[in-house]
Amino acid sequence: MSTPIIGTTVPDVDLLSTGDKTVKLSDYRGNYLVLYFYPKDNTPGCILEGQSFRDNIDKFSGFNAVIVGVSRDSVRVHEGFKCKQEFPFDLLADTDEALCQWFDVIKMKNMYGKQVQGIERSTFLIDPAGVVVHEWRKVKVKAHVDEVLQVLSSLPG
Repeated sequence: MSTPIIGTTVPDVDLLSTGDKTVKLSDYRGNYLVLYFYPKDNTPGCILEGQSFRDNIDKFSGFNAVIVGVSRDSVRVHEGFKCKQEFPFDLLADTDEALCQWFDVIKMKNMYGKQVQGIERSTFLIDPAGVVVHEWRKVKVKAHVDEVLQVLSSLPG
């Protein structure tokens, strides 16, 4: 797998999803896809990020955009997180890190003074043809959803 760049078509790997589904990224063709990678279910920053996407779902729908979250957590853990937070979008379980590796979001991070590998909070905007058109890396949760909506508003519907 290689690092994605703007203009690259995303890979079509099978991933387990909430809702007892197996999905491919091509399943979202015809819509803009907001694919956001986050470190871990049920942690403060990931809760806030997911809630922000949830609270703006109507705005995203108005731009023909589907939101999908991705982490290395299992589908079982995702189901609980999605239910508890009332997320109206699917969460994908990338337990083998295939998608994380392709998008190059696995990074060395400091956690409590130790170096660990984890997901660097990142979001990718994929157009209706399956091509990456924008990326955000090292995402700061607070204003992130507004930034994504701003870019979406500048693209053809």
